[in-house]
Amino acid sequence: MNKKEQASRRGFLRSMAAATAGLAIGQTAMAAEEKNVFIQSIRSRTGFEANDQINIALIGAGGMGVQDTITALQVPGVKLVAVCDLYDGRLKEAKQRWGANIATTRSYKEILNRKDVDAVIIATPDHWHQQISIDSLKAGKHVYCEKPMVHSIGEGPAVIKAQQESGKIFQVGSQGVSSLGNEKAKELLKDGAIGELNYAEGFWARHSPVGAWQYPIPEDASPSTVDWETFISNTNKRPFDKTRFFRWRNYTDYGTGMSGDLFVHLFSSLHFITDSFGPNKVYSSGGLRYWKDGREVPDVLLGTFDYGVSKAHPAFNLSLRCNFVDGTSGTTFLKLVGSEGSMDITWDDVTVKRNKEVSSDDPFFIEQMRKAGKEVGGRKRILPPQEFTFRAENGYKGGPYDHFANFFEAIRKNGKVAEDAVFGYRAAAPALLCNDSYRQDKAILWNPEKMELVKK
Repeated sequence: MNKKEQASRRGFLRSMAAATAGLAIGQTAMAAEEKNVFIQSIRSRTGFEANDQINIALIGAGGMGVQDTITALQVPGVKLVAVCDLYDGRLKEAKQRWGANIATTRSYKEILNRKDVDAVIIATPDHWHQQISIDSLKAGKHVYCEKPMVHSIGEGPAVIKAQQESGKIFQVGSQGVSSLGNEKAKELLKDGAIGELNYAEGFWARHSPVGAWQYPIPEDASPSTVDWETFISNTNKRPFDKTRFFRWRNYTDYGTGMSGDLFVHLFSSLHFITDSFGPNKVYSSGGLRYWKDGREVPDVLLGTFDYGVSKAHPAFNLSLRCNFVDGTSGTTFLKLVGSEGSMDITWDDVTVKRNKEVSSDDPFFIEQMRKAGKEVGGRKRILPPQEFTFRAENGYKGGPYDHFANFFEAIRKNGKVAEDAVFGYRAAAPALLCNDSYRQDKAILWNPEKMELVKK
């Protein structure tokens, strides 16, 4: 970020410093009826030198790849020069969307051979993340790779090694890591707003067919318009199957299930907020409850995780849930619970709730408490929690924009990113182990600091 952006970011964090301190010591820093605190958070990124322009290429032009590229191009000084995909229809759409001068190809290696490409966005199905990331780094390209960083637990170390040896910037695309909501939550936790952390939970729910990975299949999908042989060249060989190609998240050869698609976001946010390396015990259960369409992965998944004590945090437990059969249309949240309160966290806001003790002269209440066998020291009672919401103001461009801005700034200044290969692997690992636990029906032990499995 430039100086103007940094000042704006610092202003966002400082603007609520007094309120945060008040929460930490249990004071009413704001009136009890004040529910929403709007935060100055819009950054205007302006100006870049001519030689600062970064040329990017997209590898994998499906829904996520297109959205990533649209967001990346909003950052000043970024130009798209090439697009790669295994389906001809997406290459045609790329030229329609970004101009006829955009180079298109089915071969990602042609992208890596181009001298005018500085960085690549990898938004392919998960089973290609490791190989394309390593090849891109070795080719001297900076890499933005969608989450999860890898397809299986054994693939992570090779990507980390390639990043370290290449000296190039590598950012994993769990965009919430760069959001103002996560950054505020991190500050609040550090300042003691909820006391000592002891529990966290996350919930991700969907109901619509597209949300449940029933992606549309183009009418012209065929062996002539889809490079099926390349798609399956690093996994099990099968005859052409357009459903597997376009709805790849449903199949273990290519995707990583609910945990790899969605739990990994929650792990990433949690680890950023708490400075955690990850859990040391993973267990999951679930099943196929509704979408019985031939998919190989659950549509309801529950995970429980033990986080041991570390220099950064006390021991705590995590519970994650994902439901693709949610009749309420679904919601997404991450909650942190401590000894003095809790935080509900999204990418754009944080709501802090704290219990408050006040004196009570209500004789009925005192008598009921005594009947229950509880002393009422100082004649106090528990009131509903105080609630404070910290919210980014209208116009905030969001975590995805900030994540790309962080990536490009690191490229220009040889700086650091929010989610490098080590961070990305530590977020991906418990998600992947969640799948392994489900398939093996057992708890799995993990050393999050050394990033290796623990044998019993």
